[in-house]
This record gives sequence, C-alpha cells and structure tokens, in this order.
Amino acid sequence: MKSKYLLLLSFDAVDKRDFEILKTLPNFSSLIKSGSYSNSVETIYPSLTYPAHTSIITGKLPKNHGIINNILIQPNRFLSSDWFWERKHIKGTTLFDIAKSKGLKTAALLWPITGKAVIDYNIPEIFPNRPWQNQIMVSLLNGSKFFLYSMNKKFGHLRNGILQPNLDNFTLSSLIYLLETKTPEFIAVHFTDVDSQRHDHGYSSKEAYDALKRHDNRLGKIIDTLKKLNIFEETTLVALGDHSFLDAKYVVKINNLFLKHNFLELSSKNKIKHTVAYCNYCDGSAYIYLKDKSKQEEIYKLLTKFSDENNNCIEKIYSGKEASDLGADPDCDFMLEAKQGYYFVNDIDGKIIEDAKGKYHVATHGYSPKIQDYQTFFIVKGPDIRENYSIGFMSLLSEGPTLAKILEGALETPDGLPLNDIFRP
Repeated sequence: MKSKYLLLLSFDAVDKRDFEILKTLPNFSSLIKSGSYSNSVETIYPSLTYPAHTSIITGKLPKNHGIINNILIQPNRFLSSDWFWERKHIKGTTLFDIAKSKGLKTAALLWPITGKAVIDYNIPEIFPNRPWQNQIMVSLLNGSKFFLYSMNKKFGHLRNGILQPNLDNFTLSSLIYLLETKTPEFIAVHFTDVDSQRHDHGYSSKEAYDALKRHDNRLGKIIDTLKKLNIFEETTLVALGDHSFLDAKYVVKINNLFLKHNFLELSSKNKIKHTVAYCNYCDGSAYIYLKDKSKQEEIYKLLTKFSDENNNCIEKIYSGKEASDLGADPDCDFMLEAKQGYYFVNDIDGKIIEDAKGKYHVATHGYSPKIQDYQTFFIVKGPDIRENYSIGFMSLLSEGPTLAKILEGALETPDGLPLNDIFRP
C-alpha cells in the first residue's frame, strides 16, 4: 500500500535517554513496535531548535541551509534579538516545497521558520518582539489568516501566551480539527512541552517527566483521530526529537567580558552602539564576530585567559574554519563550546559568570552533538516501512531525504542520505 499522508510530529528536546521511558508509555511503545526507530540520532551543531528543525526539512547542515542559530545577529537588540522566523531565511528546498510540487495540501502548526511560507494551513511559530506588536498581529501577518482566525476562535481559550502545557494543548486541538475537516496530505507539527519544562525545572525534573506522559497522551489522541478517519493505515506517521539537554549551574556573559576590555561600547540608553567583538549566544555554544580582524589574536588570548582563570568554563575555542567544518556559521571568527555545567547568554549586566538558578534557565542545549548520550530519537511508521526495526546510529541529516523519498521527491543537494534500509523490500 502506498502512503497517502505524511504526518511529522516533532517533540522538542525529547532525546536518547527519554527513549527508555517512551518504550514504557502505551502510545510511543506501540509506534516503536509498528515502525522503524533509532534512539541514537546525532543532531547538528549548534544543537538548537531552529537550525535542527531546518536540517530536518532540508537535509542540510546549518551552514548550508542558512539557519545557523535561533536568533539573528543584532548587537543593537542584544537582549531581544529577532529570531529566524521567516521562510525567506532558508536556502534551498524543503519538504513543504516537495509536497507543494506534488499538488498536496500542506499544513504547519508551530513549525519553526514558516513565517510567510507557501503553506495552505499555517500557524507559524513567532512571537511579538516590538512594543507595538501583539501575538494576533504577528501571527496573522506571517500565517494563514482565515485558518488562524478560526483556530483562535475555537481553541484560543486553551492558550496562555507561550506557557506550557497550554500551548501544546492548543496545537493538539488545532491538529485534530485540521485532520477532521481538511485532512492535508503533509502536516508538520512542533510540540515544545518537554523543552519548556526542562529549561525551567531541569533535565530530570518531575515536570519534564510529566510532560513526556502528556506527549504520549497527545500521540494517542492523534492516532485515535487517524483511525477514526480511516486513514491510519495509509499514513506515514513520524515522531522525532531535535536535540538533547544538559543541566547547567552557571551562565557566562562574554559580551560583559568584551565590555570590560573596551571591545564593546554602550550608548547612554545602555544599548550597544559600537562593537569590535560581539558574542551571539547559542546556549551551550556561542559565536564570536569581529569587526576588526586585526584583533583576532588579542581576542583569542583574552578568551583563553578568562577561561583558564574561571574553571576552564570554555571547553573549546574553534576558529571560523573549524566551526564551518562542524557545519556551523562559516562567517564567524570563533565559536565557543561551553564546559558542561555552563552556558552562554548575551547579557552584559552583573558579573561575567553568574548562578543560573533564579534568573536564567537551569538546563539547556546548543552543545556539541558529539557529547556522550546527547543524541535524540526518530520513529517512523507507515505502509512502506519495516516494523519493529532498529535503525541504530543515524544522523538528523538523513531524516529530510528519507521523508522526501516518502513524498516521492528529492531535496536539493542534501548533506544527508536517505535511510533506504527502513523501507519494505
């Protein structure tokens, strides 16, 4: 039987270690047994939501698809930088483009970087970032107006800003309604409950475990809906993660360090008005950009000395070329990898190193994908997919080419290869 529908469910921050829990939950365990799976998916660098989700739908490394961070490089907005919200930032074809080229109806629910994308039913992940903006305004400007209006009218009462589990409950209700009324052939959905709980409460917190159980309940409701509509057997259902997570005790403010050594200058309104060097954080890693390339050696020595004097809080200082070789931004001058227990922020106030608890996230991501047990997961079930088949170690970059094959298309110059072994002979 040929797959008629492709439903892609991203469970943000669910990872390799969680997979043992997923195997004990009724709906995830059923999906694992009925499909092909891996609990050892190596993500990309930096291991952030927006670069990872773009790699999932393009098969490309961040340096090749252009989404090298969650946020833009905006020194003048260093505390509230805009994110890569719009489709125009992505280089190359995506799974949405392939589905469209096949004449399929498409939908995206809170999928990253879908602002102003050519998608039939689109609720983009975007939030107001200017004093004159509100959530309704930015969503309507970037998504499917009539669909957004309808979903907000029906299910808006479920939301409380971006707080969880409220937001994922809204997303789930919107998805079920969409399946029941429009039944697009390709849908991509982004759930962030676990990610939010881990940021706020820690990797192994009760809140994170409860979010995993809520995800299983959501998955069950989705499967029940597909069965009720008599399309479960002809649907390829994908459940995947984007990155892992690590607990952290301290934040490191490299821009504060630069300010103290006159590599940054502030205006009277406490905004950065001049930079010799600027740090743009990626949580567990960070990019360094220099306006004055002649300062490269001086900056390197400053960073090395600072780390040496502070418990080696910078695990590694990569050159721009080394960062590019890892798939990250080829235009950076340095890339920093934080020591486990530390992560970077763009702030400039207070001490250069501060306790995270009480003011900042107590767990995060963005670290090297090579860290032990820092992998994520992938499950795919469908009429063309082998059952109860362990894929073993794989790359996140293989997901896009594999899903493109299910759509009977091909992505443009992907860095990953399709998982041909998962298909039935």
